[in-house]
Amino acid sequence: MTSNAAAAGIQDRALEALRALVGRQDAVFHEGQFEAIEALVADRRRALVVQRTGWGKSAVYFVATLLLRRAGAGPTVLVSPLLALMRDQIAAAERAGVRAVAINSTNAHEWAEVIAQLDRDEVDVLLVSPERLNNPSFREQQLPALVRRIGMLVIDEAHCISDWGHDFRPDYRRLRDLIAQMPSDVPVLATTATANSRVVADVAEQLGTSGARSDGGSSAAGSGVLTIRGPLARSSLRLGVLRLPDAPSRLAWLLSHLDDLPGSGIIYALTVAAAVDTARLLRERGHEVRAYTGQTDAEERAESEGMLKRNEVKALIATSALGMGFDKPDLGFVVHLGAPSSPVAYYQQVGRAGRASESADVLLLPGAEDRDIWHYFATASMPDRERAERVIAALGDQPVSTPVLEAIVDIRRTPLELLLKVLDVDGAVRRVQGGWIATGEPWTYDAERYGRIAAERLAEQQHMIEYEQTRGCRMEFLQRTLDDATAVPCGRCDNCAGVWFPTEIGSAAAAAATTSLDRVGVPIEPRRAWPTGADRLGVPVKGRIDAAEQAGEGRALARLTDLGWGGTMRELFAAGAADGPVPPSVLAACVRVLAEWGWVERPVAVVAMPSRSRPQLVASLAQGLASVGRLPYLGELGLTDGGPTGGPGGNSVFRLAGVWDRLSADGIELPAGPVLLVDDLADSRWTLTVAARVLRRAGATEVLPFALALRG
Repeated sequence: MTSNAAAAGIQDRALEALRALVGRQDAVFHEGQFEAIEALVADRRRALVVQRTGWGKSAVYFVATLLLRRAGAGPTVLVSPLLALMRDQIAAAERAGVRAVAINSTNAHEWAEVIAQLDRDEVDVLLVSPERLNNPSFREQQLPALVRRIGMLVIDEAHCISDWGHDFRPDYRRLRDLIAQMPSDVPVLATTATANSRVVADVAEQLGTSGARSDGGSSAAGSGVLTIRGPLARSSLRLGVLRLPDAPSRLAWLLSHLDDLPGSGIIYALTVAAAVDTARLLRERGHEVRAYTGQTDAEERAESEGMLKRNEVKALIATSALGMGFDKPDLGFVVHLGAPSSPVAYYQQVGRAGRASESADVLLLPGAEDRDIWHYFATASMPDRERAERVIAALGDQPVSTPVLEAIVDIRRTPLELLLKVLDVDGAVRRVQGGWIATGEPWTYDAERYGRIAAERLAEQQHMIEYEQTRGCRMEFLQRTLDDATAVPCGRCDNCAGVWFPTEIGSAAAAAATTSLDRVGVPIEPRRAWPTGADRLGVPVKGRIDAAEQAGEGRALARLTDLGWGGTMRELFAAGAADGPVPPSVLAACVRVLAEWGWVERPVAVVAMPSRSRPQLVASLAQGLASVGRLPYLGELGLTDGGPTGGPGGNSVFRLAGVWDRLSADGIELPAGPVLLVDDLADSRWTLTVAARVLRRAGATEVLPFALALRG
């Protein structure tokens, strides 16, 4: 360790830098902050800091960077997972006189200047995403020089390294390789607010040395990872759980009481559709809110973040896309419409509130559908042995682009990209200029490991149910699930101090919520171009679809993920649900969709899609719509060569190949004019696209697809 005099000198310089960072001359270090800074600057150690949101983890790495740079060290490389986090970190760095720049997907036009600044040693902190570390040009051209000059590596939101963490990201695993390339005397700092003992131990192992303790203390000096772990209790948070019978009741509660919540805040929803629907309803009733999801345009997301920070909106209605790194110290409340899948994830999200205020309200409104949503996301994120082996077998030593690979292996783009990342981190494939190659390294599916992870996910889900149902202190429960040994009753939550939130629902709000959720009609966008690589599977098409053979814009009653009619559709299409005639209430809702459609020209006839799984449902729906609309029902399209193949899922090329030349309009007398084409479930839309082409070629002037439900 350093001498007392040297330690005092470092502390004086560190305190001066801290006060510049926060803009206050009376600022002092929180317990553990200087200990981490000293370990990084004086001892060049590797450290893991696990502290609650708002504790000041960023102060540790910015102050350490300033001291290291003044001692002649190279720039700090800060691996940051979210663009929102990067924006806040750069702003914070500027306040402390730290020259910070970023390389990410939104500022490609600035990369050349950033590289030039690095070459001139004018950068103190370079922020990069974990995905950037595997960008071929960055990995091969910029990264080697950075590794030679790097002064410190900082891994923010380090729980993403661990596949035991609630937000594991395969790209974070590449940090092991980066650490292995760095000189041993380069300090490494990993920070997170959301990690239990299992995750702490795993992250410490990823840092590349042994000797870390995961019991809440600090490791001994030496080669081990210094683990600094503080209490996770947030005295400013007032936690509560309100159980309501259904989605209309939850929305009605929001309509009744949103304005009663303090300041501005975040309302979390579990799906994109739920966030969008909720934001729409609240806006219609006069509330200043905006939706914020992974599908929201990047510029709009940045604008929304700024509006919330300036209190120009009451709330952002957000998915988990708004989470790590968003910093509004005076955020007044966090409400959840539906529960996250683990207490760890829940703690991470509620930690956005009350960071610099005496009180903030946190309320969970769980839903009966939560378990189904958890199951979907849990299974979607786990690699599959058969798919992985299919991808490896399809690659060789010549690069294959992702679109071409998608056409070969029949895996949709998003899950394919996730699987490629996992295989890349495992060393079986590698991203290069022009696409992906197989490395030739042996790869074995680690069934035991993935089985343990799946079991842990189920245990976490059960913990979340227990949090909802506990009669004990809610903050203490969250602390204990994160292995915080300092957990004691908070004295503030609904179980400790009594129910603090209103429970009544206004009749007008209930009526408005019911009306909103009874809204029908979702556009089905027509396909305009054939998928790349269709010719590889014997489908002789490419480029744009001929305008004379395209479908028109269609309609579905609802999305499967919708809050309103989506629930009815999920029951109708549930695995094992029996086929039968369309329920009268569903038919009536479909008639409303058609009445509100606003088509240019009314259809003159109705044609049904052939269905193996739900023939009664589709036929009765088509006949019912024809009867109500007083249109001729022309029957079903014919099947050739056994009809369409394949089930839901799969990618565009395989879905198209499965229906190509397998539908026929033979025997159907088409009158002049548009045709209403009726189906049960629209997924990839390739079946509707091919059916529309068949009908257009048979003489229909336009084809208007209609489906009960739209997947996703």
